[in-house]
Amino acid sequence: MTLKVKRMAKNKREMQGSGGYVYSTDPDFKIQRDDEPLYTLPAGQQKLRIWLETKNRGGKAATVIKGFSGSEADLKDLGKKLKNFAGTGGSVKDQEIIIQGDQREKILNWLLKAGFSGTKIAGK
Repeated sequence: MTLKVKRMAKNKREMQGSGGYVYSTDPDFKIQRDDEPLYTLPAGQQKLRIWLETKNRGGKAATVIKGFSGSEADLKDLGKKLKNFAGTGGSVKDQEIIIQGDQREKILNWLLKAGFSGTKIAGK
């Protein structure tokens, strides 16, 4: 008996979620996630970059924090703290923290005080 696994992806997001697998004839087949870090780097070793983006946002500005190296739970926790500090909404997705509005200086100061010494403002 030959087992088949078909792999096909239409876009980048699809590749990230399922590894591009569409179906398998193996009843015991499970998608293996290798991209999940086992631990989060300490704050002093993180190299975060703060960007201001307006593309695909209806002309509204959003502060985007990129470069976090760690687990999804720790990223969401940091995102929640930053949203509360800035007093605005936002989200965490695709390994990025998105905060509404131009909050670059405010967030940079908070991150530096929290020990993220490798943080810089990187765009626009």
